[in-house]
Amino acid sequence: MGSIGFQTHDHASCISDCVAIADSRCKAQGLQLTPVRRRVLEILLQQHQSLGAYDILDHLREEGLGSQPPVAYRALDFLVKHGFVHKIERLNAFIACSHPGENHTPVFMICRLCNAVAETHTDLSTGQLGQLAQDVGFLIERTVAEVEGLCPKCQNQAAA
Repeated sequence: MGSIGFQTHDHASCISDCVAIADSRCKAQGLQLTPVRRRVLEILLQQHQSLGAYDILDHLREEGLGSQPPVAYRALDFLVKHGFVHKIERLNAFIACSHPGENHTPVFMICRLCNAVAETHTDLSTGQLGQLAQDVGFLIERTVAEVEGLCPKCQNQAAA
C-alpha cells in the first residue's frame, strides 16, 4: 500500500486502473492515447505527487521518448483537456486525476510546507458556489479550487 494525497491505497492497482480507464475512454471517444501520452499519465500516477512539465520531460528524456518541451506540454494538454490529469495552478504543476472517468469538480488541498496535494471533489449543483451562480443566471463551465494548509504529516511534525 502506498499513499495518495493524505490517504493510503493500493498503488499498483491504482496505476493499472487509471490507465485502463483512460485507454477505454479514449477508444470510446475516438481519441489516441499515444505512447508518450500514456507514459506521461503513468509517470504522474507512479509519482502520486504534482510534477512540473520539466520534471516530466526529464523522465521522458531518460526513457528516450523526447527531449523538447513541446513533447511534454502537448501530452499534458491532451491529458488535462480530457480529464485524466489536473493542473495545480499554485504550483504550476500537474497531478493525475484521482477520480478518472467521473464527472466531478475537483478541489485540491495543498500542504504549504511539503507541497503534497490531495484531490477531493465537490458538486456544484448542491454547493453554495453553484447556488450563487444559479441565482445570478451564471453558468459555471470550469472552476479551479485550491486550498492551502498543512497535511497530516506536517501537522504531526510541527506538534512533535
